[in-house]
Amino acid sequence: MTAAPYGTWASPIDAATAASHDGSPADLAAFGDDLWWTAPRPAEGGRRALIRRRPDGTEECPLPAPWNVRNRVMEYGGTPWGGALVDGEPLVVFTHHADQRLYAFHPDRPGARPYPLTPVSTVGGGLRWAQPAVHAGRGEVWAVLEEFTGDGPADLRRLHTAIPLDGSAADDRAAIREMGPVAHRFVTALRPSPDGRQAVWIGWDHPRMPWDGTELRCADLLGDGTLGPARTLIGGPEESVVQADWTPDGTLLAATDRTGWWNLHRVDPATGEAVNLRPREEEYAGPLWKLGQRWFAPLDDGTVAVLHGVGAQRLAVLDPATGQLTDAPGRWTEWSSTLAATGSRVVGLAASARSAHEIVELDTATGHTRVVGNAHRDAVDPGYLPEPQARVFTGPGGREVHAHVYPPRHIDHPVDGPAPYAIWVHGGPTSRTSMVYDLEIAYFTSRGIGVAEVNYGGSTGYGRAYRNRLREQWGVVDVEDSVAVAEGLVAEGAADPARLAIRGGSAGGWTSAAALTTTSTFACGAISYPILDLAGWSPAGGETHDFEAWYLESLIGPHLEVPERYRDRSPVHHSEQVTVPFLLLQGLDDPICPPVQCDRFLAALAGRDLPHAYLAFPGESHGFRRLDTLVTCLEAELSLYGQVFGFTPPGVPVLDLTP
Repeated sequence: MTAAPYGTWASPIDAATAASHDGSPADLAAFGDDLWWTAPRPAEGGRRALIRRRPDGTEECPLPAPWNVRNRVMEYGGTPWGGALVDGEPLVVFTHHADQRLYAFHPDRPGARPYPLTPVSTVGGGLRWAQPAVHAGRGEVWAVLEEFTGDGPADLRRLHTAIPLDGSAADDRAAIREMGPVAHRFVTALRPSPDGRQAVWIGWDHPRMPWDGTELRCADLLGDGTLGPARTLIGGPEESVVQADWTPDGTLLAATDRTGWWNLHRVDPATGEAVNLRPREEEYAGPLWKLGQRWFAPLDDGTVAVLHGVGAQRLAVLDPATGQLTDAPGRWTEWSSTLAATGSRVVGLAASARSAHEIVELDTATGHTRVVGNAHRDAVDPGYLPEPQARVFTGPGGREVHAHVYPPRHIDHPVDGPAPYAIWVHGGPTSRTSMVYDLEIAYFTSRGIGVAEVNYGGSTGYGRAYRNRLREQWGVVDVEDSVAVAEGLVAEGAADPARLAIRGGSAGGWTSAAALTTTSTFACGAISYPILDLAGWSPAGGETHDFEAWYLESLIGPHLEVPERYRDRSPVHHSEQVTVPFLLLQGLDDPICPPVQCDRFLAALAGRDLPHAYLAFPGESHGFRRLDTLVTCLEAELSLYGQVFGFTPPGVPVLDLTP
């Protein structure tokens, strides 16, 4: 190995390679003998494709471009498709992103094409559908409808609906049956009991987010296909129920954090009595950002496939009768919140620091696991990949700060002295970053730039108390924890104090910008689709979507009571305190963090001799999906680091940093 300046290491991981591996499969389901899921296609305009795996292991995409299996319910989307065997052949229903309509498709019929089941509405954001479920015996699809009633982002309602499978509602909203009254601002899909007599769902209302407080609701299913009077079984303002489901024998299970941790409970649908099946200070669920996330799946033999852990979650089988928990074998260290169960088999999405997300099947009868789809293949020699470490740093007041550290690593060059480091801040902020194979991280580490991902106070995976650290402290605790990780790396000699960067998108973009306006720790920042003006993002400002419109009530405080706090913490009002170069990246079609926030921040900087760059992308929304956009952003960020840290990255266009 030969020493070379950090940042100049030649890497086989170019931006196109990293970008082409962006995203992971999702929305797993099994019916018949086939397994289905959606997969990202950055090179096809960022669409999500529907993938079918047949019993012989062959994979196919029955819906070619431009079909895009994705919806915009709550803007982050929900499960976009469902399927069933009808008269021995598969029937798939799905939402198409371009028009948000629900379509039906018979993939095994020669020459068959998708046909619409729902109409288009020109009112506001139109009609949007999530968690479609085929009920062939009734000739219907049941789904959650998000229906706009006006042009404003809050002019909408969400409800349970039944859509005819024959297409008779394709141009007729009146033909879609509303299954019950609108009782909550937000609802998950109905989960009917095995005997078809009742159904459960989860509901919640502003100003709470689903990780703050929800209610598990139950109602009888009447003969006319509507819901009887509903009752709350468990939940409330300070209890978060995020998933409920029935076992084959009719037992109701729910994941709730009433103990301070999301544990799995058996719930009596008559009385609401809840019994913790395995009381542990670990999480058996996570934050409900998208309708249809699944952290547990009942199996035919009475056991339950569960995800569990502190921080990272792994797959296990829980015996409710004994509380025994048996972990699935294998090299995977992180499982995603999408599980499908059929017979004695459970299928999930799993990854590790050395393997990207794969479709993995556990046969609970034999205890064996195997990869059945999206098998990992090394895109580069593993010698160019970082060797990550799960770390706990010390923050202000001695509090624990969880992080993942990815030191620089190259097959030909040693780590020689303190290295440049980029502190990565995840979005959410009520979320978590996972320590998994990520070529975007390796794009930097293989060039001599370390990366540290911070699961700051407020992140999920560590119990409700850790999550609640961010209540009314957003822009304070997250910044302090990010600084603590950076300073911890400096103190131990891993990071160069003069070459520290911070980067993040969405809520991570907020923390990055807040850090540049309140600390002197970082020499530059890369900020993507951020929140920069809290007043605009408040209920009164109306600059974001309905799902998060009241989020700041808990993150910052009641906006009518502490308006000065909204101004004091907003980077847009402290632009004069930014003294280091930065890169700002924004999708022009973003309804969550709209471009006006960036416009306002840049206007406040006008006239200052501060190097910066602003790249805006037409057609991109919240979170970039297109290959060319992803490539541009990675190369721009690397060029920023080169100009600030004093190296010239080979083969990368120079980013124009102009005042």
